Amino acid sequence: MNFSPPFSTPAELQQQLRTRGYALLSPQSVAQLAGVTLAELDALRPGWDALPPDVHLKDGGKYRRRRHSSFVADGGELVPVPHRAHWQPVEYNALHGGMERWFEPMDEATVAAPAWRKLLGALAAISSQLKGPRPWFVEAHQFRIDTTDGIGRPTPEGAHRDGVDVVAVFLVAREGIKGGETRVFESDGPAGQRFTLAEPWSLLLLDDARVVHETTPIQPLAPGGHRDTLVVTLRAGGFQDA
Repeated sequence: MNFSPPFSTPAELQQQLRTRGYALLSPQSVAQLAGVTLAELDALRPGWDALPPDVHLKDGGKYRRRRHSSFVADGGELVPVPHRAHWQPVEYNALHGGMERWFEPMDEATVAAPAWRKLLGALAAISSQLKGPRPWFVEAHQFRIDTTDGIGRPTPEGAHRDGVDVVAVFLVAREGIKGGETRVFESDGPAGQRFTLAEPWSLLLLDDARVVHETTPIQPLAPGGHRDTLVVTLRAGGFQDA
């Protein structure tokens, strides 16, 4: 059984983040907040069709492809920074923490698209409303989890936090699979929520200090089954570095 996401309206977004530590937005609400059309967001989707393999998976799997780029969002401006490694401490990622992971950068066409800049600008504005205005150090990850191995693991590290301030998880595509249920839990309590993101550009927003999250494995329903996501993290004070 798939549980539908309990979407909030844009007007309810901040209250949900402050009271629960997370909020869910429909594709239509995402487009409204970013000031773009769904067609403009969908025009970004071909960028997921040419992702190189993730060569850092410690479980030996071949099911994940990804790209990674970094930016600074400040005062309505979004500035790309020189390509850098993705790094997390072991406290936040027991499987892949403590190692510099270099991924290919996002392609120039995606990063240059007006919808991309508006989308990240909206996330920075939401983060500033929640935490107070400041520069945001932004990491963007394009993921494709496929079923080449018979099973794909969106979060092989298990339930986790990311060590940032705000995490945004967009579903970009879901084709020929079952599974992939998202679960969000209080970091210091028993309360939780489970649901399945199914609509392209639906969004899960997380106050990273307050909740942990994970997504269950996927299995194929048809050849070529896969799940595409965009994960954007926003952190105050600087990037996480070794």
